[in-house]
Amino acid sequence: MTGRRIIVVGTGLIGTSIALAMRERGAEVLLTDRDAAALSLAVELGAGDPLPDGAPDGPADLAVLAVPPAAVAVTLLDAQKRRLAAAYTDVASVKALPLAQAADLGCDLSVFVAGHPLAGSERSGPSAARADLFLGRPWALCAPPEATPDAVEIVTALARGCGAMPVAVDAAEHDRAVALVSHAPHVVSAAVAARLTGADEVALGLSGQGVRDVTRIAASDPRLWIGILSANSAPVADVLEAVATDLAVAASLLRDGSEEAATHVADLLLRGNAGQSRIPGKHGGVQSTYATVQVVVPDRPGELAMIFQAVGIAQVNIEDLRIEHSPGRPLGVLEIAVVPEEAERLAAELRARGWSVPR
Repeated sequence: MTGRRIIVVGTGLIGTSIALAMRERGAEVLLTDRDAAALSLAVELGAGDPLPDGAPDGPADLAVLAVPPAAVAVTLLDAQKRRLAAAYTDVASVKALPLAQAADLGCDLSVFVAGHPLAGSERSGPSAARADLFLGRPWALCAPPEATPDAVEIVTALARGCGAMPVAVDAAEHDRAVALVSHAPHVVSAAVAARLTGADEVALGLSGQGVRDVTRIAASDPRLWIGILSANSAPVADVLEAVATDLAVAASLLRDGSEEAATHVADLLLRGNAGQSRIPGKHGGVQSTYATVQVVVPDRPGELAMIFQAVGIAQVNIEDLRIEHSPGRPLGVLEIAVVPEEAERLAAELRARGWSVPR
């Protein structure tokens, strides 16, 4: 993308992250947003310069529409009327409805390639943006039949320039897929988190990593998500109905309390094991089995840096990690995932340097 001019319409998390990534790769980036404060912050973060009125010095090479699903079609029509760019893409997490709406409005779909980078955060806004947000992540490209090869090429180059892996997919297939792996899980997470609103202090004090993992994405902006769910309502409803059936059956069996009922509940848990194991692992391959080295970490400056230095001295690669904090105590447990044959070497190195590593 070096030397390309890109206009980013919308300076939220995704739009600003794309802008930052493109700036790092030598593109000229111009930004616009109806929210003057968000635009100002994105500019201050170095994501680009404000877009002057009209299209400066002729159309840009590409305009990225980083707006909610319901706004994609009207934003595309406006951008094309203003001749902002030679090609256009969007980043909304729903594809079929915006494409249909764009066609109904008479947008030129020959220069539009619908896109969806599958990366994000429970945080929103330009302050959460990162240039490396898309590294190694899939980026769905749903080109309509009218799209020209040039339009497909530059949008594909955008995805690759952001470090993502472009995946060509039909719009309806995309929407069914994200309903299963993203949209419905968000609703399920919210449903679990909603039960905590009436929890007493004893229950909340016993909260562990499990409930934190399940409810993490429930912290996302509800205004953003109601737009996503409304635009992909039928596929999401299909998944939620299937999940609700499993949960209703499990609840009925647990109330039964018999040994036979427990066997049927165990079947759901086993199917859960099987489904979770199918999620691609590191680098998109088959999930690997790692050993976990647990380290008790005092809550004080520099502690993690020294642990990571010890990991490097032991010549061990960290495959994954997470921290579980101890409620009411100034320490936590760092769980370091490594290949099994390196676990004992790392544990010995950490113990030798004074850290508490449970056997």
